[in-house]
Formats: sequence, C-alpha cells, structure tokens
Amino acid sequence: MKTLFRVRFVGPQFDNRNSKTCPELDPRIQNRKSVGIVAIVVALLICVANVAKAEAQQAGKIFRIGFLDASTVSGSADLVEAFRQELDKLGWIEGKNIVFEYRFAEQKSERQAELAADLVRLKVDLIVVTATPAALAAKRATTTIPIVMTNAGDPVAAGLVANLARPGGNITGNASLSPELNSKRLEVLKDAVPKLARVGLLRLPGQSASLQVKDLRPAALALKLKLEEIAMQPDPAGLESAFQTAKQKQVGAIMTTSNPRYFSERKRIVELAGKFRFPGVYPQDDFVEAGGLMSYGTDNTDLYRRAAVYVDKILKGAKPADLPVQQATKFEFVINLGAAKQIGLIIPPRLLERANRVIK
Repeated sequence: MKTLFRVRFVGPQFDNRNSKTCPELDPRIQNRKSVGIVAIVVALLICVANVAKAEAQQAGKIFRIGFLDASTVSGSADLVEAFRQELDKLGWIEGKNIVFEYRFAEQKSERQAELAADLVRLKVDLIVVTATPAALAAKRATTTIPIVMTNAGDPVAAGLVANLARPGGNITGNASLSPELNSKRLEVLKDAVPKLARVGLLRLPGQSASLQVKDLRPAALALKLKLEEIAMQPDPAGLESAFQTAKQKQVGAIMTTSNPRYFSERKRIVELAGKFRFPGVYPQDDFVEAGGLMSYGTDNTDLYRRAAVYVDKILKGAKPADLPVQQATKFEFVINLGAAKQIGLIIPPRLLERANRVIK
C-alpha cells in the first residue's frame, strides 16, 4: 500500500493577503516553516531510501536450508526432488536465492542428534526434517531456527508442538497420521487374506514403545489377530533374519511401521516378502510400485510439496508458531495384482473396488 504525503507550502506567491494582518507572511516565521518542511521532506526521503535498501538486501540474500533425514540419499531422492520442484515453482532457485545443506543419517538413528547440531553450527536459516525422530533431534538442537516437518506422525503426542492450530515455538509442518493409519492397514490385510490369524509386524528394535506400535496392539485384539512383533534392522542381514523369524512364527502376512529407514529399503523388503510368499501391506505406494502387494497411507509426495509451501512462508517472514500444523488430506489404497499372483493370492472383488489404484 502506498502512503501519500501532502505538504502545503504557504508563501507570498500563493497568498496576496497583507503581511501586517497575516502572521504567516512574516519572513522569520516563513523561514522557520520552510526549514521545518524541508527537514520533514529530507527525513521522509531518508526513510524511503532505507526501506528500499533493506528490501534490496533481502531480495539479494541467499538463504541456507538444512535438510535432516534419517534414511539414505538414494532412498529419499524422489521425495526430495518433489520438494525442490515445488520450491522452484514458488521462486526459490537453488544456487540463486537458496542453497541446501543435506544431512542423511544413512539408517543410523544415533547420528541424527550430531547432524542436527552440525546444521545449527552452520547457522542455517531453516531446517527441514522428514519424520518424528529427526524433528525431535532438531528440536533438541535449537529453539530459535525455524523447523519444518515433512511428515511427522503425531507431533502433539511426540511433544513437538503445543497443538496443531497454534504450534508455538519454532516448529510447524505436516502431520501424517501414521498411528491411526496402521490400524487401517491391519483391516486391509484381514480383508485380503482368508482366515488370517497372525500378522508379523516388522519394526525397529527401539520402537516397542512408539505410538505406532501402541496403537496397533489394541487394534489387532479388536480384529482377533495375533500381532507378532519382530525387531528388524534395515540392513541386508537384518532384513533376511527378520523374515526368517516371521516364517518360524508362522505369520500369515507382514506389515512394517512407517519409518524413513524402511522406506529407503523398500525394494529389498518387498523382494523378501515375495521370496517368503508373505502378503504384505505398506505405508506408501512406493512399496507397491517396487513390487509390494498393497499400500494404504498418505501421499508422501504431496506432503513434501506442502512442506515447501511452509518454507516459502517462513523465508518471507512468517513465524512457525503462527502457522498451523496441517494433517494429511490425501490417502491412497493401492493393490498390485502382479504381486498377488506371485504369491498365489486372489484379492476379493470387494477389496479391489475400494482401491484407488490397481496395478496389473
């Protein structure tokens, strides 16, 4: 909005009243008024110049964005690219007005605190985190640098934000609703596999007390399913061992918790599920596109794009405390008929009708 300043000059050339009856025309008074007006005009010009200079400096600034991910570069490549493309659409061009500092924990969760502290030492302008553990590591490292979550499960329960509408503090972003969606995945498995009695839950060794697992236990009881929790390290030896354990426990299907470390190993996980002939349901459609049987979950690509919108707003001056956390709104149920054929499973027609997408 432009502010118009109106300055009224009074002098003999504009008023032909007699100076003896009009004090405005007294030269001394007139001089004082002229000096005052000039001072005001000069002050306004200086103010406008300073504002223009500050805007020019801000426009020319290159913002440094930290990116903290628990998984690997290759495992997160597609999602990171979606995030960068959305920033590009919003006018943030890498190398022109933003640069990235990527930190991948490479499946080693204990490194996240160290990597978060490293980003803080670099004095980045903002930190993007990919899941709840990374968000917690970043929160412990800084209370001042803005933090944007791409897909934290339940940020309120995890203590990341005060509430969704008014997060407070320096953190905001997306909530992926992972705990609630795991219960839905159990229902899908029971509908897909006749006479299913045991489900192998592949989880990280330290996840026994996580919100996802806590929500799954009562859900399994309600569906009259035995939940066999199998701790699995996301490396070749750990994956193979976990599937051997699932076979020994005679599970009728498998599922994984939602975790970036499993996401980056999705190809190997679905290969093993096919090898051991286990029907499986997964958190993202990327597992199905890699050869898995079914997925039910949020559209992660959409969440990463929405995270870019948060980054845009914060770099333009918005405060994380004032930006409400958004819950996931796009969900997909995907079935891979080729994977079903490989393990000799016939998907019931009523379940196929419920799918958003069927891969043949």
